[in-house]
Amino acid sequence: MSIWSRLESVINSYFNDFGEQTSRRFRSSGDPDVDEAYDELNDFLNGDDSRREKKKSDNEDFYTWRDAQETPGKSGGSGSTKAKTPPEELRADFELLGVPFGADEETCKASYKKLLKIHHPDRHAGHEGNYRKATEKTARINAAFDRIEKWRAGGNIS
Repeated sequence: MSIWSRLESVINSYFNDFGEQTSRRFRSSGDPDVDEAYDELNDFLNGDDSRREKKKSDNEDFYTWRDAQETPGKSGGSGSTKAKTPPEELRADFELLGVPFGADEETCKASYKKLLKIHHPDRHAGHEGNYRKATEKTARINAAFDRIEKWRAGGNIS
């Protein structure tokens, strides 16, 4: 079918009422998924939800399986390990890093690196008082991050 005859059929389908059989012939894309999606859209626009309800019930098994994989604590899948809640004594360490209590590893690491760039002693080498404060602050940041990392690894946090 040439591009012009195809364009003509599309335009005619918008302005004329061809009926169900004729309009199916003109919109066939050759891809069964596209045709099915088009039929589903047509049914929805015409108020017929029977196809949509069937599709929903067909997909329930998939969504149940996927949720079990992604939700920690549910049976099955890689998500079956529960997320650990940090001990209360680490609250100050999370605060020092400027992240919410129990923040994930990537967030903690990003904040740790950002704080080290700001408070690194080499940035304050020109002023003795600021150098000493930066050294102390860097030591506290390192200690806090180390305690959080030890806790994540399952070790002793003291």
